[in-house]
Amino acid sequence: MTHDGDAGVPGSLARVLTEVAAERAAQDARFGMQLLPDGTGGEGAVAASDLARDATDSAARGGALTWRHILAEEVMEAFAESDPGRLRAELIQVAAVAVKWTQALDRRPYSTEP
Repeated sequence: MTHDGDAGVPGSLARVLTEVAAERAAQDARFGMQLLPDGTGGEGAVAASDLARDATDSAARGGALTWRHILAEEVMEAFAESDPGRLRAELIQVAAVAVKWTQALDRRPYSTEP
């Protein structure tokens, strides 16, 4: 089995990343360049990250792991990080999990009709 990022659906990764790129362009069109502080780090954020990690580990041990657990843990790890290089790495992990979750949704038989 190859690990091409397509999660068993040929073209899946490229399709999702194209949608992410389109959303990013739409954000820039709507809000322009945003120069904001990170707002991350600190004891409270580290404690929340630890709680999210514990919840994920507990759910995994109990056979109840969900995408929400995984994404929440990654987001909370990013929120806890104050070093810009490590924050960037955490944000890439957040984006990767969101993409993978989206691909998992795309593999499910469901209707997008309202």
